[in-house]
Amino acid sequence: MQFDEFDFLSSDAAGAPAAPVAEAASPLVRLQYLVDNTPAIIYCTVPSGDFKMTFVSNNAYNVLGYRPEQMVADPNFWFDHIHPDDAPSIFSSLALVFSEGQRAYEYRFRISDGSYLWMHDTLRLIRDEHGVPLEVIGSLTDITARKRMEEALQAKGVEQQALIGELRNAHEQLLQSEKMASIGQLAAGIAHEINNPVGFVNSNMGSLKNYVGTLLGVIDRYEQAAAPHPALAAQLAVLRQQADLEFLKEDVTDLVRESMDGLKRVKDIVQALKDFSHVGETEWQVADLHHGLDSTLNIVANEIKYKAKVDKQYGTLPPVTCLASQLNQVFMNLLVNAAHALREQGVITLRTGAADGWVWIEVGDNGCGIAPENLNRIFEPFFTTKPVGSGTGLGLSLSYGIVNRHGGRIEVASVVGQGTRFTVHLPVQPPQAAQATG
Repeated sequence: MQFDEFDFLSSDAAGAPAAPVAEAASPLVRLQYLVDNTPAIIYCTVPSGDFKMTFVSNNAYNVLGYRPEQMVADPNFWFDHIHPDDAPSIFSSLALVFSEGQRAYEYRFRISDGSYLWMHDTLRLIRDEHGVPLEVIGSLTDITARKRMEEALQAKGVEQQALIGELRNAHEQLLQSEKMASIGQLAAGIAHEINNPVGFVNSNMGSLKNYVGTLLGVIDRYEQAAAPHPALAAQLAVLRQQADLEFLKEDVTDLVRESMDGLKRVKDIVQALKDFSHVGETEWQVADLHHGLDSTLNIVANEIKYKAKVDKQYGTLPPVTCLASQLNQVFMNLLVNAAHALREQGVITLRTGAADGWVWIEVGDNGCGIAPENLNRIFEPFFTTKPVGSGTGLGLSLSYGIVNRHGGRIEVASVVGQGTRFTVHLPVQPPQAAQATG
């Protein structure tokens, strides 16, 4: 649209850039030329109601594809062409133009081909000498290129954050692997240092058990031999009573048996530690997951025994190709979490089964449960609902990564106040194992 004083100018100005204006031209002609060729669309609206446009510079055609007279003729043109998602925030604050005098917005504006351009719009209120609003002058600038660059940078930032998260997870998994390797070395040292003395003590206890049986048999035969001799029998009876021989015979047998059981427990603990860490085993192997569960139970027994009864409902599992030590780590995390979820004496249920080339291991508890708003976050690194200093928030995250590496998945179901159930699903033959050994 042209200034009213310049109706004589060619109407082609709306369809193509105007020809250069000689410096000798009048100031108003020069002004018309500048307005029509500035990068910003200049417009005016009434200062009330629907902000009907009263003037639009000719360069609107070059930017938006609409002729100025078309935009001025429609009283709702500006409102109707703002993107529906952007319009509410503009409409709700438009009245601030009258109190602040100027407002700036960034929004999407529908152009003639139906697509949207991002526009920067600055509105300024003009008042007369009495302060009465006269009109609103606006300046529309196409900022689509800038917005696309910002979106690209934002996407790049999100990608970088995701990469940082992956690096952090990889770092934590590396630290955990190093820790497990250290545990494995420690287990090997413990096994070597303890198994030797335990071996000969166990052998000695076996011999002692036989010796005690022999001695008790000798005493019985002495008493039988003395029976025909009343005086000797009386003396032996006094000695038997003084020594409380009946108690000693019963108690020494119990002591030897309990000592043998204790030695077996020590051997089982050392073997469980070796099985748990799988010293020297860093490659895919065929493993018995029930054996891994039982070994892990031995490791965490002290964490569980005062808080829970373990109910094992094992099904039939085929041998599974896996990284056994890493799966044992998953089992340990789930068992320890189950124990921590129990406020008082409770039950931890272990169930297993297999179907269609997959196995599943379920660790359930009847503890406090997980709040619904936390269920979607429990596998996030560093997320924990435990008090500060009581958990790192890495156990479930690392477990998720290990199960994912095996081509499996972890499912969780929980009801606050009733308990939680984690179910690990694993393929019997993970594709990752075939790639690693192929």
